[in-house]
This record gives sequence, C-alpha cells and structure tokens, in this order.
Amino acid sequence: MKGGMGNIMKQAQKLQSKMLKLQEELAEKTVETSAGGGMVRVVANGKQQVVSIEIEKEVVDPEDVDMLQDLIIAAVNEALGKAQEMVSGEMGKLTGGMSIPGLM
Repeated sequence: MKGGMGNIMKQAQKLQSKMLKLQEELAEKTVETSAGGGMVRVVANGKQQVVSIEIEKEVVDPEDVDMLQDLIIAAVNEALGKAQEMVSGEMGKLTGGMSIPGLM
C-alpha cells in the first residue's frame, strides 16, 4: 500500500514538472487573429498577453475612432480566446483529458 502511494506521488511530481515545462513552451507560442476584414490584426501569446496590434492606415480617420476601438476590442478578445484554446489543448494532451483543479 505504501509503495502505491509513493508511486502516485512520483507520478504527480513528474506531471507537475511536465506541466511547468509546457507552460514555459506555450509562453513562446503565439496565435494571430483579425477583425474588420483584416484591417486590425492582433497577436497574443500562451500567457494570454497581447504581443502586437497592427492597424491598416485606411482605418485611422478621426470620424472612425469609435469603430477602430470596437475593432481592436474584437480582435484582442478573439486572439485571447484562441490563445486560451491553444493552452487548453496542449494541457489536455499532457493530462490525458483529466481535469486537474487549479489548471486553466
């Protein structure tokens, strides 16, 4: 019985180590998305941070500031959603679909 618990603890430690490594790797991966037919593009990383925002020059018109803000919000939210999907997918591969409290 004792050996079984020790093995479980070793497996948990290995899994934790693999998960930390995966989180580091995911921090380097990025996803890209756009809004407004590509007029606004956003790149986010696996830490769910926006890395870059590119806005086509023809979008920037003083009369269109409200539209520009809406496009940026839409593109950022989509990029963060894709980044979260990427992280969840990679974590799912690592955990074999197990739900582990405290992760993503």
